[in-house]
Amino acid sequence: MPNIKSAIKRVKTGDKRRAHNATLKTAMRSAVKNFEVLVDNKDVENAQAAFVLASKKLDKAASKGIIHKNVASRQKSRLAKKLNSITA
Repeated sequence: MPNIKSAIKRVKTGDKRRAHNATLKTAMRSAVKNFEVLVDNKDVENAQAAFVLASKKLDKAASKGIIHKNVASRQKSRLAKKLNSITA
């Protein structure tokens, strides 16, 4: 445990940041899984709405630095392919 006041503050802010990042990452994963469930059930209308939400969550996580921007782009591309497979 740090003794210096500034180091103590850095530990506290790191813990807060980690908790916040974890909530964003969990929400992102949940949105993606929800979309995939709708695709498996072939629910086109709800899947399209879920795709928009999942894309938004992925973009938000990428902009905050929680995931890399290329990872977000790749996942969005894969989700779009799944959506197109049930709409076509």
